[in-house]
Amino acid sequence: MNTSPNPAETPPVMYCRRCRRAVNTRTGPTGVTYVHAVEVRGETVDHRPDPAPVTEITDPLIECDFCSTPDAAWIYRCADQHTDVHTVTRRVVDAADYRDRHHAARTRRTETEHAITQAWGEQWSACNGCAELIEARDLYGLISRVVDAMPAKLTRGNRLVRVRGQLHHTYKAVFDTLAPGRGRIEPGHPLGVWPQSPDGTP
Repeated sequence: MNTSPNPAETPPVMYCRRCRRAVNTRTGPTGVTYVHAVEVRGETVDHRPDPAPVTEITDPLIECDFCSTPDAAWIYRCADQHTDVHTVTRRVVDAADYRDRHHAARTRRTETEHAITQAWGEQWSACNGCAELIEARDLYGLISRVVDAMPAKLTRGNRLVRVRGQLHHTYKAVFDTLAPGRGRIEPGHPLGVWPQSPDGTP
């Protein structure tokens, strides 16, 4: 058995020293910042991240990176992913439409600029329920499971279509680049214990 997927070649998995929960990396105009992974999934946290590699955290709280269930059981590896987030800088409306409808005027053109790049990392933790769907390569089943676990404020009304589209884009990339095998999360091994092939590679 191998206790690591070759840590010398993979970016460190970052956790917060205060709450012992996972954090994600963001790169923007001011440099690199961190955000709790649960905040990306719609939850709130009462403090700013104090990031450190998970191997430096005592008893990290390893939650499922998909549905946020506590006590994740497995680690999967895939290609590192990045999502570019843009903010609206200008909305252009027709002058006559603005005169007649004022603040209800329809937008004719929207201009945006790059705000941050969200890094998802190469390793994803999964609970047993999500792992079953990953093993079956059931993309839509995984999306449905995750959406059902999300706060209603993120999936209410027309937000549901947008959220499902974002999850499809992210999880399809995970499935398309998924490495063989998976690591079993065990006490003292937050990066998973990985099966070893006959040639000694994980």
